[in-house]
Amino acid sequence: MMNAFLDRHPNIANRIYGFTPPERGVVVLVHRRVYIVPTGLGWLFAATLGMLLVGSVNYAIALGFALTFFLAGLALAGMVHTARNLARMAVSCGRAIPVFAGEAAQFNLLLDSRASFDRPAVLARHVKSGAQLVIDIPAHAVAEAVLQVPAPRRGWLPLGRVMLETRFPLGLFRAWSYVEPDARCLVYPRPERSPLPPASAEAAAGALRSQAQGNEDFSGLRTYQLSDSPRHVAWKAVARSDTSFTRSEDMLTKQFTGEAAAELWLDWSQMPAALGTESRLSRLAGWVLEAERAGALYGLRLPGVELAPARGDAHAAICLQALALYDGPSARA
Repeated sequence: MMNAFLDRHPNIANRIYGFTPPERGVVVLVHRRVYIVPTGLGWLFAATLGMLLVGSVNYAIALGFALTFFLAGLALAGMVHTARNLARMAVSCGRAIPVFAGEAAQFNLLLDSRASFDRPAVLARHVKSGAQLVIDIPAHAVAEAVLQVPAPRRGWLPLGRVMLETRFPLGLFRAWSYVEPDARCLVYPRPERSPLPPASAEAAAGALRSQAQGNEDFSGLRTYQLSDSPRHVAWKAVARSDTSFTRSEDMLTKQFTGEAAAELWLDWSQMPAALGTESRLSRLAGWVLEAERAGALYGLRLPGVELAPARGDAHAAICLQALALYDGPSARA
């Protein structure tokens, strides 16, 4: 109930938690951001101490007083260690690898101890999805917590709020803190398994073209492109360059003739009119993957977007990113 109230009033939540999301860079859990309360076991332990104290007072038992105050001191020492297990820890987030809709995005949460003591049994839990894991952080070391967050829809998926919790060492107290790093994962459309568009004689949308480029006979040099294989780079020409460092635009790629290569246009407008926006994007994503597996030169056409034909992992990533972030008139309707 309290969490639902804070979700409806983010300004109040930010004031209570002591930060305004999203948090950029490294987040340090200062003491005022670490909260601590007794657990259920802690309340039972406190009730037991109360009964021991009442019995010791009523019957004037010296050993009862000694046991009561010894256990109370032990609980207080445990409370200090519980809070210390989180305090002054540094939290940051690594880069998340893009995934397809329906999969789980993996966010790498980096927990830096920044202390001369170990931090055992730290629970990292994604508040919205409930994904969690428990890790131990060695002294002066960085531990990695991988949170698998469901990615139901395409586009940017922010990490959201993460809770760090510990009950070490006695389990009598629960210390926790919230962080919300400025991290997000790109979610591609869910790919639809379907055959590539049929070939036609013209270089139109969804058509295959025969080109006089291949891998048999050397025919010349051209400007290097990011999608070119390193095996085709003219490294001797690079070595003869007078510059102290080589830029990609200064590099050259060998061209060969003799083996025909297929060029394919994947075009939004060539799909059936009955298909909705998300269905079209899913089919295009499937075509990108299939064209990449086939080794074809392929381009992508969306309303307002055109990507020239190329091949390679970099080109596939650019095409899938364009599909993931597509926000044309059909998507907004």
